[in-house]
Amino acid sequence: MTAPETIKPALAYDWLTPFYDPVVRWTTRERTFKSSLLAQAGIGAGHRVLDVGCGTGTLALAAKQTCPGAAVTGLDADPAVLARAARKIEAGGEIVRLVEGRADSMPFANGTFERAISSLFFHHLDRAAKQRVFREIHRLLVPGGELHVADWGCPENVAMSAAFLVVQLLDGFSTTADHRRGLLPTLMQEAGFREVEVTRHVNTPCGTLSLFRAVRA
Repeated sequence: MTAPETIKPALAYDWLTPFYDPVVRWTTRERTFKSSLLAQAGIGAGHRVLDVGCGTGTLALAAKQTCPGAAVTGLDADPAVLARAARKIEAGGEIVRLVEGRADSMPFANGTFERAISSLFFHHLDRAAKQRVFREIHRLLVPGGELHVADWGCPENVAMSAAFLVVQLLDGFSTTADHRRGLLPTLMQEAGFREVEVTRHVNTPCGTLSLFRAVRA
């Protein structure tokens, strides 16, 4: 048996969780990259959408607001951030299902979703955990279903490389090394995805955020 992923608070420490939303908003150009991610996901009415590592629910809520006819589910292993997500979604007046669970063993049947989305989640995982989660997402998507990820990518220049050190110091060098090296597409391909591509780079105060797209074979 493989060891499950370690539950890691959104900002590395539990006491920082209340500051997660403003920190992300100020340091990652959140509105820019999340709107781009949802645009490329092409979520349609009737689509079943899974937000993997949904955190405080910002992306899941935006997905539902972008396409009210979609059925959106958010999954996260951290009950503290899920409680925040529930309050945010209720305040937004939308219906989003929230599930507490690990991303490397998700409680859904094969072929449950047409779309999987994820934002700033994978850099919290070591390589083995990333591989397990990508295989799980592949299992959960219908044939032709799509995965859309926004996370740290290979820095575009020296300035972005230096900026990314802040993320690495906070979240760990072992979990972020594959991002610095631009290896997420390779890990997606190894999990069985095809048509894997990096669709956009967004330079931020903390480094280069990249958007990825992959299709379930």
